[in-house]
Amino acid sequence: MKKNVAELYSKIGYHFSNEALLEQAMTHRSHKGQHNERLEFLGDSILSFVIANALYHKFPKAREGDLSRMRSTLVRGQTLAEFGVEFNLGDYLRLGPGELKSGGFRRESTLADAVEAIIGAVFLDSNIDTCSELILTWYASRLDAISPGHNQKDPKTLLQEYLQARKLPLPGYTVIDTKGQAHNQTFTVECIVEGMESIISVGSSRRKAEQKAAEKALKILKNDA
Repeated sequence: MKKNVAELYSKIGYHFSNEALLEQAMTHRSHKGQHNERLEFLGDSILSFVIANALYHKFPKAREGDLSRMRSTLVRGQTLAEFGVEFNLGDYLRLGPGELKSGGFRRESTLADAVEAIIGAVFLDSNIDTCSELILTWYASRLDAISPGHNQKDPKTLLQEYLQARKLPLPGYTVIDTKGQAHNQTFTVECIVEGMESIISVGSSRRKAEQKAAEKALKILKNDA
């Protein structure tokens, strides 16, 4: 890779013997050359197994449904994208011109895919034991914090279910303002729920702003109930 990867190695906690695997993991399909989708496929399966195994042994009395919900929370795109931000993967992603111009280096799905691709690359560069240990190191604090029965759903889902249960129209979300440069933007989102004043929230991504707005709306609805 053209960029110095020493800092990236330090952040992810692994040093590649075959740096070409890391380069492939950082290559989006919009970029010329071999991209990361096959590594992403491999990493997705490995991650699901490692987290499922960890939860199975951590919670010996938990029911299958709780285990599935906890795993879904831990391996969902939002969680993986958080790792992508922590690792500063946006600085290392190889994107095509169009994807680069549209801010793909900070897009949640792109970061999440890259994290899965790194997992696949680490496995191919080492072995399943090394890869598992690395994943569990990344997830240590999240595994400590999660528990069976704790609601794993995000605010937007909870708000939607709350309204559906009462046969009310679903909420609407609109981006009403965007500020900052492509790599450091803030999004202002308006959330419309029938029967209440619109709610405005700001976040570093559209998704985060929407989640904040949904959380506020849900609190208001429950307080008024």
